[in-house]
Amino acid sequence: MLVLAIFFDQLTKWFVIENLARGESWPDAGFFRFTHAWNTGTAFSLFQDQGGILTWVSLGAVVVLAFIYRSIDNPPWVLRIAFGLQLGGAIGNIIDRVRIGHVTDFIDVGPWPIFNIADSSIVIGIGLMIFYFWFLDEKGSLDSPAPDFEKTGQPLSSAESKIDAAE
Repeated sequence: MLVLAIFFDQLTKWFVIENLARGESWPDAGFFRFTHAWNTGTAFSLFQDQGGILTWVSLGAVVVLAFIYRSIDNPPWVLRIAFGLQLGGAIGNIIDRVRIGHVTDFIDVGPWPIFNIADSSIVIGIGLMIFYFWFLDEKGSLDSPAPDFEKTGQPLSSAESKIDAAE
């Protein structure tokens, strides 16, 4: 997920830079448009012109996320995707800051601030992580073995599971 997030983020930004002038939108009007914008701040255009500090903060966040991910023994698939999206999104925006001095944004939806694939990856990754920790506990996780498997070492057949559930 990390590699895919970086790849699609950089590919779409390259396409926008090559095909739209800064400030230009395609289509010209409508609820959903592609608008070439520069962001020297952070999400929602906060902290404009703070690129140097934001690059270091982003690098620190990547290091912390990577450390947390590596500290989890055999993370479930949901967390693998969530961390990959967050790390890929953060790295995609860091590449922009280092390479061109600002982040290229282009997804323009109604009243929302203009954003990009990296921003979307970060938000979706955070959403998946919240979903996992709020709704998939150790017993309800798709990756956890059934309790009876832990006791016996043998999986129950579906008939045995139904009988045990009925008792």
